[in-house]
Amino acid sequence: MLTMITFLFNFYTKREVKFFMDKRNLVFFFSLSMALLAINMFFGYMDVNKKAEKQKQTEETAPVAPKETKPEPSVTVNKPAETYYVLENPYQQLVFSNYGGALVEINLPFESKEDPQSIVKEIEFDRDIKERYPQNARFPLYAYYTPGKDAKGPYVHNQEGKLGGYYPLLRRDLIDAYSKKTYKVNPAYYALNIVSEYPEVAELVYEVKSFDEKKIVFEASQPHRKITKIYSLVGDDKDAPYTINLTIEIEGDGRGLWLASGVPEVEWISGGPAPSLKYRVTRNNKAEVESLDLPKDSLTNSSYRPDWLCNSNGFLGFILDPLSPIDSGYRAVRVPGHVVLSRLALIDEQYHVYKVADMPGFEMMLPLKAGKMDFRIFAGPFAEKILQRIDATYSDPATGYNPDYISCQTFHGWFAFISEPFAKFLMILLNAFYSLTHSWAFSIILLTIALRIMLYPLNAWSTKSLIKMQQIAPEVTAIQEKYKKDPKKMQMEVANLYRERGVNPFSGCLPLLIQMPFLIGMFDLLKSRFELRGASFIPGWIDDLAAPDVLFSWNYPIFFIGNEFHLLPILLGVVMFLQQRMSTASSAPKGEMTDQQRQQRAMGNIMVVVFAVMFYHVPSGLNIYWLSSMLLGMLQQWWTQRSLPVPVPAATNGKSMAKKA
Repeated sequence: MLTMITFLFNFYTKREVKFFMDKRNLVFFFSLSMALLAINMFFGYMDVNKKAEKQKQTEETAPVAPKETKPEPSVTVNKPAETYYVLENPYQQLVFSNYGGALVEINLPFESKEDPQSIVKEIEFDRDIKERYPQNARFPLYAYYTPGKDAKGPYVHNQEGKLGGYYPLLRRDLIDAYSKKTYKVNPAYYALNIVSEYPEVAELVYEVKSFDEKKIVFEASQPHRKITKIYSLVGDDKDAPYTINLTIEIEGDGRGLWLASGVPEVEWISGGPAPSLKYRVTRNNKAEVESLDLPKDSLTNSSYRPDWLCNSNGFLGFILDPLSPIDSGYRAVRVPGHVVLSRLALIDEQYHVYKVADMPGFEMMLPLKAGKMDFRIFAGPFAEKILQRIDATYSDPATGYNPDYISCQTFHGWFAFISEPFAKFLMILLNAFYSLTHSWAFSIILLTIALRIMLYPLNAWSTKSLIKMQQIAPEVTAIQEKYKKDPKKMQMEVANLYRERGVNPFSGCLPLLIQMPFLIGMFDLLKSRFELRGASFIPGWIDDLAAPDVLFSWNYPIFFIGNEFHLLPILLGVVMFLQQRMSTASSAPKGEMTDQQRQQRAMGNIMVVVFAVMFYHVPSGLNIYWLSSMLLGMLQQWWTQRSLPVPVPAATNGKSMAKKA
């Protein structure tokens, strides 16, 4: 890769540009440009068609957001106190509120000896908040009721939740350690709340009618309607983990009501949040899954009825699946980061390490109507095996129905439309290696080796061509100096030299271009797999393959570096430096370097710094892959150099050329 970049750099230098102005080469670059333009136009055309199908969508203006300050604690006047009720199984801790009869918390237990069925792992943010902000690491956050009876009432009252041990899937209230204020989440942003244009609907106080180990029933009345909400646990079933059943019955006026997903907590992926909104719709008996552009305010579509909605933070999230007919349409709403705070805002907030303005949330909503409606709710990790298990559970072979929840997985990447097919193939290999090693880090290394083996012919062809180019570089320089006043003669002589030595300047680049989809697919795969989240390689250093490695940390953040030292990108830079030294040394083992070789070495030194900076904040899984790939590349380059014949010294070549002239 480095050699190719150096070659392209030399392509634009004064000494090389004359040769590449040859008409045939111009035709090649023109054809390549037209091909790329055609690809771009094709995908642009496909995108336009998709947008045309959504032409009935109407943009709605969201309420004007307050100034970017933390919301003041909410004050409830003439209303009962907010009380909380907990249902729990091996996969979820569900915390309900009497406000809205909705979920104020969805907490997922960490994988441990106590919770072996869970697949959610503890990461650095969890440990940091538990250690430094323990008031926000209680699960549930407030005193709560559980099924049963005690001396004071029909339900058991618990004074405080457990310290740590859970991942908060929802953004929830935050207790500021400095001001001692509690920044409340408005009930309108609770999960599975019923909302409308009238704020009082979201804050409607419900009465608990029934409460046992598997089910809780809420009921609320208004002058013109009565609402009953029944939540049932099915997530303790191994065939349907992280799943809830919800029945809503509306007696009376059901117009203008929406069921909201809630706002997922932020996952920090490759240097920032990575929210994703999707929906599935069936057209002409064919189901299609669409990704929704993140709205700037709010967006409402009423042209068709979605099969389900998906609201994800990149690794975990919600699926709202209506099992009975509801009104057509859906709604997506942007929630400013200062309106519903992320827990990341707590971490070193005095230094603004994680800016609230950069962490907006999003809600997805389904329209409701009068009558009885059933919903299936998934709230958990978007892990491949989990989603496949649920799809298999709820599929119907007789009708061909498949919920296809697996398509809710988010694939992160700028070039996903190119790299995703390659990444799916690599994912199969990664899973196969994991079944052998039971270590995702070693699986990445084995996958890198497999990728190198598969692409060995292309790599060898590219390496040989570039080494030959380096070997004849002194002769090319001599010709350019000799005929610098006669460009046409210079082009002819250089072309003759390439032909005599069997060198094609483009043969070193084209194989690398062919490899790029695999390489990009590998990058996108490693930052999109939930299974890598929290996966440890070397405890105390590489504790999370989906996040940068941390050798040590400090309090005050430094520009760009932050407050953590990442060693892997530094090692990558060192290996890259050694690789470019090996590359430049191979072309002129004896004597002084030519100007072209000096250029190559200078460019290599620059690229070492550039790549170390580029990879400083990427997940450690990516750095392990790239580091392994470069070490294997150096080994292949060394082997290729040994297999090539020893080049004729440049001085001898110069004399023979002089005699020929």
